[in-house]
This record gives sequence, C-alpha cells and structure tokens, in this order.
Amino acid sequence: MTIDRSVKIAPSILAADFANFGAEIVAVEAQGADWIHVDVMDGHFVPNLSFGPMTCAAIRPHIKTVMDVHLMISPVDAYIDDFAKAGADIITAHVEAGPHIHRTLQAIRGAGAKAGVALNPGTPASAVAHLLDVADMVCVMTVNPGFGGQSFIPLEGKVAELRAMIGDRPVHIEIDGGVTPATAPGLVKAGADVLVAGSAVFKGGSVSDPAPYGENIRAIRASYA
Repeated sequence: MTIDRSVKIAPSILAADFANFGAEIVAVEAQGADWIHVDVMDGHFVPNLSFGPMTCAAIRPHIKTVMDVHLMISPVDAYIDDFAKAGADIITAHVEAGPHIHRTLQAIRGAGAKAGVALNPGTPASAVAHLLDVADMVCVMTVNPGFGGQSFIPLEGKVAELRAMIGDRPVHIEIDGGVTPATAPGLVKAGADVLVAGSAVFKGGSVSDPAPYGENIRAIRASYA
C-alpha cells in the first residue's frame, strides 16, 4: 500500500474564532490548509474542556479536506462511534488514555475511520512499536496536551526513531504542538509529514481578513522547502 508523504498542514480550530467555526474552516481551507484538526478535550485526561461529537457534526459540512479528530479524553472507546458518525476521517487516541489501545485502534477502524495513536512528550516511541500494523498515523505531542499556544518541546530524535520503526508501512507521522516556521524544518527532516498548527496559522487573521492565514501557511511550507 502506498501513502502520500507530502507534508500536510493541519490548522487546529482550537485557535480559531469559536463563534465562526464554519466560516473559519472555509477561510483557512481556501488559504491552503490540507486538513482540519479538531482537538477534543475532556477536563479529565487533560486539564481543559473543548468540543464533542455534536460540534464535529456541525462543522463537518464545512470541511472539504480531512477532518482529523484528536481525542484527548479517557476513556475513549465509548465515544468512537459518535465521532465516526459525526464525520471524522481520522480519529486519534492516546496510548496513555487506557489499558487496551490495540483494541481501541481496531474499534476506530471498525467504525470506518482511520486510526491514529498519540504519544505524550514523556512517552517513548517504543510504546507504539506493536501498534504500527493497526495504526494509520502516529501523533507526536511536542507540547503537554491540554492547551494551545504552548512552547515547543524539541523531540526530533523521537520523530526520527518512529520514522525508522515505521519503515515502509503506510503510517503518517503527525506533530502537534508548537509548530512554527522555526520548528517545522527539523521535524520534517526527521520524518514528520503532518504538521498541526494552531496559533501559528490563525494569528493575525480573521474571517473578514483571511489573507494572513495563507501567509502563515506559506511561511511554514517555505521553512522546510
């Protein structure tokens, strides 16, 4: 099986205008976003609350690319079907969120979505070594999950280790946290092919003035070109 390893930019709507999600998504896709990243937080697994399946269902009609749903919740399994029915193309669960992550990934695929597995900064790459044949993506957290706008934690070595472990498997490596034109080059060089960016994409723009979104996306792309 082949995989498109061209680098995708996935703006996180956590940094968008919550009152204008639909228009924000249309604007940022028009400005060059490849995927739309949705950070789901439960106030339990991480110290913040964000959105649920109803929000995903509401924004799905506005997304023309890929809805990439990142579940920072625990437990996960009870909510997989809800997010799949809401239109998630990719559902990512944390390896730290429960004792049966292999079963969780199987359940995500069984619900019709692609399965991602996320690693907190302190979790080694080896934690997913036996999951790579049931995963479609590994998400490397380069901040501690729970809040947007945090400072980048340099984990390029971990990314390179994963890249070597994955080999020729059709598995993406996604980076979530602190992606900017300064941090993107090293991550792409190490093997990342999906870059989640929140404030780095949405800063300076708005629904009424979306041009800065495109400028920010192009700046990230130019940094590793």
